[in-house]
Amino acid sequence: MKQLLSFVLLIFVATSCNVTSKSAAPTAIASSEATSATTDAVAIKTIFEFKVTDIKNTEFDFASLKGKKIMVVNTASECGLTPQYEQLQALYEKYKDQNFVIIGFPANNFMGQEPGNNEEIATFCKANYGVTFPMMSKISVKGKDMHPVYQFLTQKSQNGLEDSEVQWNFQKYLIGTDGKLVRVVSPKTLPNDASIISWIESKD
Repeated sequence: MKQLLSFVLLIFVATSCNVTSKSAAPTAIASSEATSATTDAVAIKTIFEFKVTDIKNTEFDFASLKGKKIMVVNTASECGLTPQYEQLQALYEKYKDQNFVIIGFPANNFMGQEPGNNEEIATFCKANYGVTFPMMSKISVKGKDMHPVYQFLTQKSQNGLEDSEVQWNFQKYLIGTDGKLVRVVSPKTLPNDASIISWIESKD
C-alpha cells in the first residue's frame, strides 16, 4: 500500500512540474522577444537627434527640419564632380518651398579636394555657383574621426536601413519627413536624376 501511494505521489509531482515548465516557456520566449524589440527600437535613430555647426559657425538643429525631405551631401571644391553644385542649387531653388532641403557638408577625405577653411569654402560656393542651400562646417565623413551625423548615415545599427561607406565627394543620403534614412545615392548620380526628382515629388 505504501509503495502504491509513493508511486501515485511521484506521478503527481512529475505531471505538475511538466505543466509548470510548459506554461512558463512561452512567457520566457515572449519576454526575450520583447527585450530584443525594445533594444532594436532604442538603437535606431533619426537625423532630428543631431545638432551641428553651420559654415558661419552657428548651431544648426536638424530638428528644425521635421516634416521636410532632406538630401545630405558631402561636398568638395576641387573635385571633378564639383559642378554638381550647379544641379544641387537648381534642385534646391525648385523644391525649397515644397518641404525639401539640401544640407551640404564640406569634407576633405578624398585626395585633399576640399583644402580650404569654412570662410574660403563659403566664398567659393557663393561666387561660383550661387549656393544658398544650408552649408555646414567642414567635417570628416569617414575614418576614425567620422562625424556623428555620418556615423548615423552609414551604420545600419543607427539608421535601421543599411550599412554604407562614403565612396567619394557628392555622395547623397536621402532622408524622409520622419527623419529616417530612405536611400543612399552614388556620387556620380546627378542631383537632378529622375529617381531623385520622383522621390522629392512623391507624397511618401
